Amino acid sequence: MRLISSLPPLMGACLLTLALPASAAEKLYLFNWTEYMDPEVVTAFEQEYDVEVVQSYFTSNAEMFSKLAAGGDAQFDVIVPTDYFVPRLINAGLIQALDPAIVDNRDNLMGAFRRPDYDPEERYSVPYLWGATGIVYDTTTFEDPEPSWGLLFDADINPDYPFALLGGDPQVSLGMACAYQGNGFDCVGQEPWVEAARLMSKVLDRDNFTGFVDSTAAIDQIARGVTEVAVTYSGDLEYRKADSPETYGDLAFFIPQEGSQLGVDTFAIPARAPHPELANKFIEFMLRPENAAKSANYAFYRTPNEAALEQVVPELRESSRLSPEARDTLVTTPLIEGDQLQLLQQLWNEVRSR
Repeated sequence: MRLISSLPPLMGACLLTLALPASAAEKLYLFNWTEYMDPEVVTAFEQEYDVEVVQSYFTSNAEMFSKLAAGGDAQFDVIVPTDYFVPRLINAGLIQALDPAIVDNRDNLMGAFRRPDYDPEERYSVPYLWGATGIVYDTTTFEDPEPSWGLLFDADINPDYPFALLGGDPQVSLGMACAYQGNGFDCVGQEPWVEAARLMSKVLDRDNFTGFVDSTAAIDQIARGVTEVAVTYSGDLEYRKADSPETYGDLAFFIPQEGSQLGVDTFAIPARAPHPELANKFIEFMLRPENAAKSANYAFYRTPNEAALEQVVPELRESSRLSPEARDTLVTTPLIEGDQLQLLQQLWNEVRSR
């Protein structure tokens, strides 16, 4: 204090500035689905690397893509796209290659999740969690329904009870209609898409159709009695039932017998991420078995991490292995681009505009 007081004012102020600790820790900006990251895991990362994780949220891949395309690729360090959106992000120049010198623990993953079609060289993404798209319904209204998309798409099966559909990407919406029509959830091409679009047009015209909602809102609407049946993701309902069984205890979920989506959510780094090295360290951290297990146990989604399975709660452990039976029913969303993607979007716009 005495030394500084004897110096010129400006020099004293500079020394004070140098002596003070940094005003804030470095930040990692994470763009994530809601309720999809264990706060304890986030805290552990913050403590290990002396950083602060700042999360923002999206409710659909389409929303995430639009945000990145509008400049968000320079705002976020890590994003969580679903498998089939990874090629779209690559082709649009919105994500960058990972650093294999940092992300060096892919061997923790099961073989079924290595070198996937959406990223065959494993350059741009790492699997985080996976789940299935299916139907959530009120068991007091539908006591024992046939596990079919018909509960939504067939007016004879459900002529009166209000129902909602999943908003977001048209490939998933038309994929559900394709599956119900016997063309497979992974249908591609003008003929099956046009057929699916015609069915969806009829569905949207029904008096008991209440609108498009995201997965979590669909569950809450059924719990409140706004709707009776809707589309959701497997883990979202399990998460809520565990947290509040008195609110969600009458709700149940099934994967339609005609087939549905196996969705693998991944970690990727935007092209102009502010902190790319820290982003790679975060992905490596999330691949560690203890953190992968905690993530699955928190979100009630399945882990693709083989090394984490012994730490996963029993009710998720076996289903995380992606059994042959599950592979017969669940398919990943096919990769489309260019003219096919444009055709799909055009058909969906026509369905929504009627």
